[in-house]
Amino acid sequence: MSLTTCTIHVTQRQEKVIYLTSELARTLKLAKTKSVTLLLGNKSASAGFKLLKKTGNHLYVPMSIMSQLRIPRLGSSMVMCTNGKDIRLGPLIGVLTSVSPTGAPFGQRTEFIRQFMRVGSDNSFYFGFSPNDVNWSQETVTGTFQRKEGGWYRKTIPLPDVVYNRLPSRKSEKLPSMNAFKQRFVKRGIPLFNWAFFDKWDIYNLLEDTDAFKYVPESHINPSANQIKEMLDKHKFIYLKPTAGSLGIGIYRLTYNPKRGYYARFRRGDKNVLLRFSKFDSLMSLLNRNSGRLNQYVAQQGIRLIEIDNCPIDFRFHLTKNINNQWVVAGIGAKKAGKGSVTTHVRTGGQLFTPEQVLKQIFNSRANQVLSSAKDTAIQLAEAIEQKSQHTLGELGFDIGIDQNERIWMFEANSKPGRSIFKHPALKGEGKAALQYIHEYCLYLSRFRARRDT
Repeated sequence: MSLTTCTIHVTQRQEKVIYLTSELARTLKLAKTKSVTLLLGNKSASAGFKLLKKTGNHLYVPMSIMSQLRIPRLGSSMVMCTNGKDIRLGPLIGVLTSVSPTGAPFGQRTEFIRQFMRVGSDNSFYFGFSPNDVNWSQETVTGTFQRKEGGWYRKTIPLPDVVYNRLPSRKSEKLPSMNAFKQRFVKRGIPLFNWAFFDKWDIYNLLEDTDAFKYVPESHINPSANQIKEMLDKHKFIYLKPTAGSLGIGIYRLTYNPKRGYYARFRRGDKNVLLRFSKFDSLMSLLNRNSGRLNQYVAQQGIRLIEIDNCPIDFRFHLTKNINNQWVVAGIGAKKAGKGSVTTHVRTGGQLFTPEQVLKQIFNSRANQVLSSAKDTAIQLAEAIEQKSQHTLGELGFDIGIDQNERIWMFEANSKPGRSIFKHPALKGEGKAALQYIHEYCLYLSRFRARRDT
């Protein structure tokens, strides 16, 4: 297989002939043949070809073939030849999301999606699309593309070579119709990664029979009053978390002090609330009243985390696959809980630091050793989840804690992690690297990379 980057031009000639520079033909190892097949996604067109005595990698395509293949734009693209006569352009990388009919094309998520599309846009065909944009009978999709000079345009193109799932709605992803929609890509041999959001209990089940399960705190789904009481007696504090929750919404921290009773800490509106109960039954009355008898909740063992200024610290690990299909730690943010907050989320008063800032303050000269151990743990967790998962994964976000005995714990796993940690000035480089890794993983899945196939 030969792979390079070329510049696509359109020619006004009527004949069905494509023109390649001699340099490009040599790089692609084109055979001495009179005709070739040009491919984009699932579309193909046969044409004669002629060589041009011009330097550089240039490809000239007649308008009729541009239309037949639905090539979305001129300019730079990757080009690949596997057998001496089939020339494939691409890859077509589709970001599956929700599309807004008015204003910014992806609504409030436009800048978020733009960041992904910006990386690799000079050598790949990056576009956003929604389920409604796919025409299965024609095997096409109407994608939203970014203009180089700014702004957006829509164009109908072949089905993508790879789909990066960033659908934002947990509710819609649980619909059978959405599952069937995604399966249609898989049945056509089109890789789709980040299949759906995880529920908290999904991760518990995935890891239960693996070596990585030792990093998961004791947890129970839809806990009974007896289970909550037993966990409080055993651990002295626990967390109650909605199984499908995010951003720390709906979480309770429950504490038991044998001399003073029970405490519940939670967020109400924009305030942190702390309530004390002398009796366990009174605590349960509050929980049942607020949370519908704790259906769809997980009770999780509390962990005494490392602290700064008496405020717990945890870490968001952002992992991605790379071009070699290996998990890498793309970035780490350290989060310090706000005073009186149940979680370390910035919106509830938390602060964001680099892991080095925090770990040096706590572990001094051993900081690098502790961080290295945590990175190894995150990779082990990702590999275990991937091994048990039925679908292709490309990135994971872990909320990881280090307790006061230096033991490492994993509290949350997110299959579609946000990028809030990369807002820290010192983590902007890691943010760019994470985007680059995603692009390279798309190249891996779409087979647009020079590699030895085993």
